[in-house]
Amino acid sequence: MKIDIWSDVVCPWCYLGKRRFESALRQFAHRDDVSVTWHSFQLDPTAASASPGSDHDHIQAIADKLGLSREKSARMHDDLTATAAAEGLDYHFEKMKAANTFDAHRLLHLALARGRQDVLKERLMKATFTDGLPVGDHGTLADLAVEAGLDRAEVEAALAGDRYADDVRADIAQARAYGISGVPFFVIDAKYGVSGAQPAPALLDVLNQAWSDAHPLTMTAGNAGSCEGDTCSV
Repeated sequence: MKIDIWSDVVCPWCYLGKRRFESALRQFAHRDDVSVTWHSFQLDPTAASASPGSDHDHIQAIADKLGLSREKSARMHDDLTATAAAEGLDYHFEKMKAANTFDAHRLLHLALARGRQDVLKERLMKATFTDGLPVGDHGTLADLAVEAGLDRAEVEAALAGDRYADDVRADIAQARAYGISGVPFFVIDAKYGVSGAQPAPALLDVLNQAWSDAHPLTMTAGNAGSCEGDTCSV
């Protein structure tokens, strides 16, 4: 079973969706037959990246973007923090830094080629929501990629050029072709689409349904004596 997931590393619901998906996958009987690929999506392609040590008031920025009071924005983020905590995540929006995520997505394609994509995805999300690190800064990205098991020289060379830029754009184009306007978005066997950070039981139901549809039962012999309801053949 192939599962493709579109998300952004600065999307709080994407991190929640990752945890809920992982919970569903742990309960899925055929989890060893599942391959997962993370695909690029940018919530704000025009975002500017903060540098280490820079100030950024994320709660006020969201208030301004949505036309809310700071108090309402703070309550929204408090509610989301509590929801994240229920999934074992530790959100600190007060530390969150602004970031353009294009280069982070380029490194995720490098990590995919090196078999470390999920590890880097997790580290980038933790860096954003728990550690308050600027995941648009090249130095920070290089450090995080090395933590995830990538080679520093290769990472720095990729960041210095435009390696994997076309792959990021292709992911974004595919999302557009699928009609994806929000993330996280899960595509299972290129057939089933699941939008949003659905609860783990709902995701597990979709996994089971997709597996059943891909592996229908084939009858190899007729009835040799059976019971149906309260009637038995003799």
